Amino acid sequence: MDNRQLHQEEAAILSHYGIRPAFIEEFGRIKKVYSSAGTFALKKIDPHSGIDFIRHIQLLYQKGYNRIVPVYPASDGRYAVFSGKSLYYLMPWLSDEEKENRTERPFQLLRELARMHTLSAREVAISQEDRKNHYEKTIKQWEKDEEFLTGFIEDCENEWYMSPLQLTFCLYYNNIRQAMGFAKEKLTNWQEKTKDQKKGRMVLLHGRVSTEHFLYDDKGYGYFINFENARLGSPIQDLLPFLARSLKTRPKRSEECVEWIQNYLKYFPFKEEERLLFLSYLAYPTGMIRTAEAYHLKKKLADERKLVQKLQQQYWHLKNIEYVAMRLEEIERERKQQAQAQQEEAQS
Repeated sequence: MDNRQLHQEEAAILSHYGIRPAFIEEFGRIKKVYSSAGTFALKKIDPHSGIDFIRHIQLLYQKGYNRIVPVYPASDGRYAVFSGKSLYYLMPWLSDEEKENRTERPFQLLRELARMHTLSAREVAISQEDRKNHYEKTIKQWEKDEEFLTGFIEDCENEWYMSPLQLTFCLYYNNIRQAMGFAKEKLTNWQEKTKDQKKGRMVLLHGRVSTEHFLYDDKGYGYFINFENARLGSPIQDLLPFLARSLKTRPKRSEECVEWIQNYLKYFPFKEEERLLFLSYLAYPTGMIRTAEAYHLKKKLADERKLVQKLQQQYWHLKNIEYVAMRLEEIERERKQQAQAQQEEAQS
């Protein structure tokens, strides 16, 4: 049985685009289609997200943003074809052969993300009650975390012989509490800053920002792919997961990550309330707390060696984030001092 027979369903879908495949290569949910008309990417998605996906892409095109891999319409004008229990859409296949140093990819990605956020940004009404509920819900969860940590550290210190995880946790405890204090301070400042505001800024989020979802064409231009999780939200919802993943490394002073953020903010400056909320969520040590909880709940059954390794990795993550957060605070402080000095000079 040849390749064409193995992909009869895809061939039927491609017929809606006037394409006869010569060969189809499997890449998970994406099929690489070779044909006399060119090389294409055929992707399968959940039909429940299909309508929003197409609408969000069309919105960006209307706003003049074209750094997304184009979706080809079928012969009847549809942007997706339903088959079986899935939707399929067609795109050009990008070579992704980057000519420059690969370290440039995050810079270009965040610059394009900032442009996308800028073009799609809009003010939306947000009730004071919603803000208050968000703050109170978050603080309530963080207070539960504090209560657990206080009890857990007491249990550890009351042991005649601490387990490896308990000893490691005690060594890291002050760092965890410092991160929690910093995050809580920024969240409280955010609440004070926004308690009288009636609007907030929303953007169209990519939803899964990753260097794997930012590909280059043969001319060296970068394009976003994988917009199925696009939705409206705060710009920090795109930035935080990307940075958190990028900082999951061995301990390092990631000046590079600071430069990525500054590059993004150059094209899409945060408002003060966005900056405060961003720092609060970035700094909060959720991973370390959840690892300690996992040990506490399954102490007798826990694979302690793995949990100690995980706790140490979470600690490295915390310290990497701490460096970035402190550098961002330093840069913001210098910016404000410079602005104040210029203002005083202009008035003198």
